[in-house]
Amino acid sequence: MEKGYIAKMGEVIAIANQKGGVGKTTTAVNLAASLAVEEKKVLLIDIDPQANATSGLGYVRSDYEYNIYHVLLDIKNISDITLETSIPTLDLVPSNIGLVGIEKDFYDGDVKGKELILKHKIEEIVDNYDYIIIDTPPALGPITVNALSAADSVIIPIQCEFYALEGLAQLLNTVKLIKKTINPKLSIKGFLPTMYSTQNNLSKQVFMDLKQHFKSKLFVEPESASYIVIPRNIKLAESPSFGKSIVEYDVKSVGSRAYQNLAQTILAS
Repeated sequence: MEKGYIAKMGEVIAIANQKGGVGKTTTAVNLAASLAVEEKKVLLIDIDPQANATSGLGYVRSDYEYNIYHVLLDIKNISDITLETSIPTLDLVPSNIGLVGIEKDFYDGDVKGKELILKHKIEEIVDNYDYIIIDTPPALGPITVNALSAADSVIIPIQCEFYALEGLAQLLNTVKLIKKTINPKLSIKGFLPTMYSTQNNLSKQVFMDLKQHFKSKLFVEPESASYIVIPRNIKLAESPSFGKSIVEYDVKSVGSRAYQNLAQTILAS
């Protein structure tokens, strides 16, 4: 490990927003990949029952026997189920649709400390990685609470469309409550505008609203000092169907450049 990066080891970043379709998985996969191609050791943990981050990196259900569900039930450790990816420095903890049953398992079984299970599991392997990225489901239930309890910070993708800020107060209140009661170190790393179109006045308006309310929490490129937004991009939309991150599918696309800029900003922070 290079000198100067030891303090960065094991930074845990959750990607969260209870609204669906805002670019959580796109951000989780492509931020993880963009950090990995910078020769950082990265672990992507998929805790969304839809398992889109898992399939987005080329895995199908028949490829693995165990997944994050078995970790949350304390049947397996993270190291037991970690998969390699096509990027040598990027590992994956897969998910599966069976994870939808975790809430019932938690409450039927009266599991003590259930909101801290993922945190304790991550502590066992945190020093093996520079960054751990957690892709959360579009809900504020026990799975997302586990992620926020385990994270150092959270990135909140905000789609530049109608109702973009709807429900955001609930998420911010959840972050505040978890910080106060369970995880004092939790912070908002930043808001990330996604699906931005320069041809769309609504995109511009949503971005202006974000600047007005959260200017200090928007990501800014270190060199150009311009705000980072994730554009609408066909290549970004296509890459998951090929089981590849955008840096592998089309590294020169505008979507890839946006996530590479985001990675550089996080590396510089």
